[in-house]
Amino acid sequence: MRHLRGNLATIVVTVLVLAVLGVVAGYMWWALAPATRYVLIDGVPHPADPESQSLIEADGWFAVVTGGFGLVSGIVGYVLSRTRPVEVLVGLAAGGLLAGYVAMLVGGRAEGEVQAAGPGGYTMTSSLGLTAYGVLFAWPLVATAVFWVVEFAVTYNQRRR
Repeated sequence: MRHLRGNLATIVVTVLVLAVLGVVAGYMWWALAPATRYVLIDGVPHPADPESQSLIEADGWFAVVTGGFGLVSGIVGYVLSRTRPVEVLVGLAAGGLLAGYVAMLVGGRAEGEVQAAGPGGYTMTSSLGLTAYGVLFAWPLVATAVFWVVEFAVTYNQRRR
């Protein structure tokens, strides 16, 4: 029973630490990603520039930011996982997914600004949002992949000696 509590504690601590880092990642995404400009016509938002790539750029920046956090958390997780590597790996997967979700919520919390526009509408800048929800998996995938790559490299070097 004591062993089980230790395993669960390791997973929970890993998940909670990554969730807090998700807040930081959300603010970074909010600061880096471009806002999309819309024109409100009869209360319905339409992209001000239909050729704009800002929605795709926001998804890309989200993947870059959360992937970077996944890279760092995978390396740090491996270094700190000497006694409980499986539990840390489970925590990285679950915590990375939660952290990505938290980053999406925090980054998308900014309110848009509405400005007067020409006839027929108002111009507004929207808060961030994701259009490709698959990028939510960037953090856990990168974190667990890095963990395994480092594990392979370390054990490969140990076997060669």
